[in-house]
Amino acid sequence: MNEPLHPSSLSEILDRTAQVYRARFLVFFGIAVIPTAVMVVFAGCGVLVFLFSGLNAPTPVFGVAAVLALAALGLIGLPIFIAITALAAAAMSHAAAHQFLGQSITIRDSYKAVWRRGWQYIGVWLLQIAAVWIVPIAAWIVAILSSALLGTLARRAGIGLVTYGVWMNLRLSLAFPACVVEQIGLWNALRRTSSLTIGTKGRILLLYLLGAALNWIITIAVWLPVVILVSIVIGSGNPQRADAVGTIAGFAVYGVSFAVQALTQPVYGIALVLFYYDQRIRQEAFDIEWMMLQAGLVVPPPPQPEEPPISALEEPT
Repeated sequence: MNEPLHPSSLSEILDRTAQVYRARFLVFFGIAVIPTAVMVVFAGCGVLVFLFSGLNAPTPVFGVAAVLALAALGLIGLPIFIAITALAAAAMSHAAAHQFLGQSITIRDSYKAVWRRGWQYIGVWLLQIAAVWIVPIAAWIVAILSSALLGTLARRAGIGLVTYGVWMNLRLSLAFPACVVEQIGLWNALRRTSSLTIGTKGRILLLYLLGAALNWIITIAVWLPVVILVSIVIGSGNPQRADAVGTIAGFAVYGVSFAVQALTQPVYGIALVLFYYDQRIRQEAFDIEWMMLQAGLVVPPPPQPEEPPISALEEPT
């Protein structure tokens, strides 16, 4: 990073996000594609089990075996997917922070750097999911089941629950950058993100909306030719050919959807790291501290054996 640190507008953060992503596209895409590939493998296995059980539906043994296979796949696949997703989010923050500060990054080094604190990152990810969705949805279900009156109120409070989920997601959005960059614990990361997101939740919300629009545009651009092709083949009057093409097209669209997710996921990871540094510049004068460090006026903390420090100044513990 050659330009000096300074408070940035949303457009500047988005522009710098594109620059960082473009500069090391293969690294960021490679980090994001790993959890996506795991999702594709387990979901594909589930689809194959479902199709196999459908072909053998008259035989009860195959139906029971299919249910047991899907249950075993869920019990094995869900913990693996959660762990890899959390590690990928931490590796993305690590790589974005290093690239932002002008340091070298690789896929292997990013995952290796977060591996030793993997349980903390898994905990951050699970707490984010619990705080944003599980707790309010559980409270909503309890309210519905408790009484008719509370159930009526709870059904009317659906919009409030969605609003709460969006607000809590914005409040906790900088938890991974804080936890990875500052090497702090789970609860300290949650406290840090609550303070760092003050005054910038609207900008982060706009980032999420723009990212969702980008994902939707790319997905439609990929799906549309496939849908047109399937419509032409189905209209040709050859049922066997239409079924074969439809099945192939379904798998193709299914795989491309995950590829689009892997392609757009780094945008969020990089932008949130930039928001993290921007908030530190605004609230803690991190730009001045970084300039002093670069000028040799501040002694940097000693490097750790496993991982060189990302932040100019570590938070005291």
